[in-house]
Amino acid sequence: MTKKQVVQAVTFLVLFLVILAHLTYMIRTNGEVKDIFTGFYAEEEDTLDVVIIGSSPVYPFYSGAKLWGEYGITCYPLSSHVQRPSATLPLLKEAYKTQEPQVVVFEMRMYTMEDGRMEDNMAYARGVTDNMKYSFNRIYAINRLVAEPRDRYTYYFDIFKYHSNWKTIVLPEQLACFWYEKSNPLKGFVIKDEVGPLEKEQIPACTGVTDTLPIPAEQEERLYELLEYLKERQQPALFIVSPYREEEAEQKMFNYMKNIIESYGYDFVNMNEHYEEIGIDFETDYYDYGGHVNFLGAEKCTEYLGEILTPYQIEDKRGQEKYASWDKAYQYYLEAGARAVDQIWDHIENDEFASR
Repeated sequence: MTKKQVVQAVTFLVLFLVILAHLTYMIRTNGEVKDIFTGFYAEEEDTLDVVIIGSSPVYPFYSGAKLWGEYGITCYPLSSHVQRPSATLPLLKEAYKTQEPQVVVFEMRMYTMEDGRMEDNMAYARGVTDNMKYSFNRIYAINRLVAEPRDRYTYYFDIFKYHSNWKTIVLPEQLACFWYEKSNPLKGFVIKDEVGPLEKEQIPACTGVTDTLPIPAEQEERLYELLEYLKERQQPALFIVSPYREEEAEQKMFNYMKNIIESYGYDFVNMNEHYEEIGIDFETDYYDYGGHVNFLGAEKCTEYLGEILTPYQIEDKRGQEKYASWDKAYQYYLEAGARAVDQIWDHIENDEFASR
């Protein structure tokens, strides 16, 4: 093979892979998480003050648009359903490619769960890897989340999974994902307008529990790994637990995490210890019986997050032309939120609750 033929072959291979990558971006299945990630990639470089990393107790709990409208803080989630702690470091590195957040917030609920219970469900890995742009960091994420090397090829080339979606490529929302960058009107926040109440006797009461219980060994290893990385980068960080129907054993594990995290000089806030301050009402503020909040609960949790971010002295950027998209997001949030509130109270008044 001549030198010219080698160059042609390499050129063809590179072009083929580039085209394949962008086709895959477009035929990846639509959904909340895809919209969150494409929205993140669409954000202008170095404009995010706060990035929140964690599982589903992130995107329906905290509204970046509300934080902007009331505090002038730009905040965006990198969140997916059942996001395993092994994904945290790759996602943080992904954020650093385009953003220099003043504070990174980590939601810690998943650190109480053993990896073995999640490894077998490929959806929990794909929720992260299949929503990242192609890069060496994505390969790093796959290698951490998929234990068997022989199973990884369908993750490296996820078109193997999504090839049957080829007909969706003509849809405008899919075509908009050619670069895997599509502006998110609510800045990654997902509004929930259903109600799933808890009876008073079901409301958790673990705030008086002070004992500790070790978290699963693999999650403790990931926690120390993350803390060392943050310390090396001198990255300010906040660790939180979003309020939910907490069990006593989980409270003990959060106490255990808190001791570790605070030993590194970082703040840890378990919101389950602050129901009254937040104003959480388990009879109205959840859409799934104490697991995840609806819009009413999100309003309260976002307000509380804004308060605990205050000590980090993030500059109020409201009024700056560079952040005009955040003004639009806040206006959209107010309009969509008003509709959600009406829907929630209709459910409550008519005793129409979400199915368990």
